[in-house]
Amino acid sequence: MSQQSLKQEVEEIVKIALKEDLAFDDTTSDLTITQNSKIKFQINSREEIIFCGEDVISETFKQLKSCKKFKDAEIKLNLYKKDGHKVKKNQMIASGEGDSKLILAAERTILNLIQHLSGIATLSNQFVEKLDDKKIKILDTRKTIPGLRNLQKYSTKIGGCKNHRFNLSDMILIKDNHIAASGSITAAINNAKKNNKKLKIEIECDNIKQVAEAIYSEPDIIMLDNMNISEIKKSSELIRSYKNKEIMIEVSGGINLKTINKYSHLDIDFISVGSLTHSVKAVDIGLDIL
Repeated sequence: MSQQSLKQEVEEIVKIALKEDLAFDDTTSDLTITQNSKIKFQINSREEIIFCGEDVISETFKQLKSCKKFKDAEIKLNLYKKDGHKVKKNQMIASGEGDSKLILAAERTILNLIQHLSGIATLSNQFVEKLDDKKIKILDTRKTIPGLRNLQKYSTKIGGCKNHRFNLSDMILIKDNHIAASGSITAAINNAKKNNKKLKIEIECDNIKQVAEAIYSEPDIIMLDNMNISEIKKSSELIRSYKNKEIMIEVSGGINLKTINKYSHLDIDFISVGSLTHSVKAVDIGLDIL
């Protein structure tokens, strides 16, 4: 994702979040805080993380400042961490000072997004560190929250993983239901090749018999889905022994932080992990008033 595309994504998501939160009509702050009240604040990490979401912080204040209510509100913002930086427990990510109501209106939108995105980046980095194999790339998936896919996938990349397809048109990924509808693995791959000139073709295989059938149609990638280590080794040996040495191997299915190290140094190219985005835990980041 280009830097321009990222900024547009952040702008759109922040706009939705502020509208959802009715941040321009903060009743509690309006009734309890006097006009022109000023505060200083810090955004601190309360655990060790890989930070992600620097554009979220500045964009949230920018959008709030664009409305009539906060047009003349003062805000000074200092960012100390960039996306991908390791942040220690109790270390400062940002600080600032300015209009109390503006800062409190921005607080939840900022924290919700940077906690989530940093959670993905942190988990992604933990997978890379645990695998400890530079030859094998960890992939994300399309198992993302609707509307947040691009930012979630940006976060996995920040954490050191590689992006798989972003949408259904990015590449051809033939899964079990496609095989069933096509009649066979061979038919599915051949049909895809006949009607496609540029997209990579990946086929999902559940067992070595399917792998043996798939290699003769020469897809670009063979996914070994829910296979144990022994089955993966046998399947990868079969694929690597085939005349077409360009067929790549992806492993998928229930792989987590406790099991990822078992796949280190296998003769494979990719490991796809859905939990990077579909069940990630937000990290603990807080906005503290000084």
